[in-house]
Amino acid sequence: MSDCFDHIQQLKQTIQSSVIGQTHVVDALILSLLTSGNVLLEGLPGTAKTRSIKTLAQALEVSLGRVQFTPDLLPSDVTGTEIYQEVEGKQTLTFQPGPIFNNLLLADEINRSPAKVQAALLEAMEERQITVAGKTHKLPKLFMVLATQNPIEQEGTYPLPEAQMDRFMMKILLDYPDAEAEFNIIELVRAEEVVTKSNSLTIDPSHIFTAREQIHQIHMSQAITTYIVAIVMATRKPSGYPDSPLAQWLTVGSSPRASIALDKCSRAAAWLAGKTFVDPDDVRSIVHSVLRHRLVLSYDAIADGITPDQVIDEILRQVIAA
Repeated sequence: MSDCFDHIQQLKQTIQSSVIGQTHVVDALILSLLTSGNVLLEGLPGTAKTRSIKTLAQALEVSLGRVQFTPDLLPSDVTGTEIYQEVEGKQTLTFQPGPIFNNLLLADEINRSPAKVQAALLEAMEERQITVAGKTHKLPKLFMVLATQNPIEQEGTYPLPEAQMDRFMMKILLDYPDAEAEFNIIELVRAEEVVTKSNSLTIDPSHIFTAREQIHQIHMSQAITTYIVAIVMATRKPSGYPDSPLAQWLTVGSSPRASIALDKCSRAAAWLAGKTFVDPDDVRSIVHSVLRHRLVLSYDAIADGITPDQVIDEILRQVIAA
């Protein structure tokens, strides 16, 4: 394998050594980074959401901006604004960049701000640029939004609209670690109290761009593309599976962004596994993270306690890879 591959594996190991018991979170962060996507992390307090993101920034030695989303936050608090300055006796407007002008942006508790502030991220997440006062400002070449939200505290929150949810490449669910991982976490934090991280391994961000180019070369057969399309179509036309409860569970299916995300993430998963082609297992390994936030369940499904992951499991049972 290439030198680039070894560096990405090193990055993965570095994050895993600092984030214990959340291997699937580390995998998703690496996949989203390699596919130039954005990530939504949903989990209970203390499940290493913020720690995962900070460790990623430290391992890459890139800038990290953090915004604590609150009900009184303004769009300009995220994007920046134009301010009046006096230069050589003349009043001029100067753009003051906001925290979004970093390589990684941690949008903490994103669902605690109104839609106007959430919408301030839409252009950045999709176009990698923002527009302020009619002027367009490009964001860094390496840019990713990593948003967090708490699933149990819904009072005073503003659920993300489907249009914005669709901009996230993946939605990752975090739960509390098991007893063994909890024990290791205590020992890790205890060790960090007396040992600095100055000797922690880092990698050059240029390896990310090289890896992206290599991922573009991963072979995707027509059969696998057909499999991806069939999975997405099952979310839109569940009535095509009369022997399944999908039609009773789904109200709205996934957009074409889901197909694109499945294509990109499955190729990245194959590359991380050291393969030169995508197989059905690569698609299945990422399908829950890619689709779970792109489905709108019916009231009956919600009342019966059906989760998006259960719907996806049923889709995978119904849609067979060629």
